[in-house]
Amino acid sequence: MARVVSNPIGLHKFRPYSFVTHQSLQLIKPSVRSLNRTRRCQIIFCQTNPNPTDSSETEKLLDEPSSANDDTKQAADSSINDGSPEYPSKNFNKQIAVVSTLAAVGLFLSTRLDLGVSLKDLSAVALPYEEALSNGKPTVVEFYADWCEVCRELAPDVYKVEQQYKDRVNFVMLNVDNTKWEQELDEFGVEGIPHFAFLDKNGNEEGNVVGRLPRQYFLENVDAIARGEASIPHARVVGQYSSAEARKVHQVVDPRSHG
Repeated sequence: MARVVSNPIGLHKFRPYSFVTHQSLQLIKPSVRSLNRTRRCQIIFCQTNPNPTDSSETEKLLDEPSSANDDTKQAADSSINDGSPEYPSKNFNKQIAVVSTLAAVGLFLSTRLDLGVSLKDLSAVALPYEEALSNGKPTVVEFYADWCEVCRELAPDVYKVEQQYKDRVNFVMLNVDNTKWEQELDEFGVEGIPHFAFLDKNGNEEGNVVGRLPRQYFLENVDAIARGEASIPHARVVGQYSSAEARKVHQVVDPRSHG
């Protein structure tokens, strides 16, 4: 037994085994390191929420997309609603009805105030024709009839201008239904009414206008004769009128009446 142990050849036989064992250990060692590295990566990857506060933040981030989707949906709904026509409510319709009614009443009252001046009122305050030709003032002669619609419509405008110039201009009203004025009808060539003749202070006609015309025309003509102008700005102008041939001739009760 002592020989076998002390034999160097025997010892030499055991070296390869130890060398193989060491080499195998070296070959196994890298696999252990890779295992540890893989395990470490797995641990790091799995622990995504190690902190509770991080978990709440993550939940908040997860909630934000849903809230963004809700906002997008609401915006889409609002855009769709904006594109569709909105019908007015009953209260809005009532307000419109009230405003319209008030406007109509105001217009009606204003019209009634203007129509408060009638042809009868104008003829009552008009100056007699003979007196107008003798007082040295320019004169406006209106040929009219009570049945003339245009004459009635223009009565408020004539009244306003008359009130403005009554101290400098004579205003005369001659009713075409009165046979007394047959000569004046022929003299001024009255074929339609209302017929306005503008005379200077000597009784000479400077021009005339017939029918419905803007009040500005009438005002400017009256102002021209009031200032002693040689002509009027609107002469021989004809608008919508009533035919004088339809006049209703009647017997004059008072021959001195200028109506």
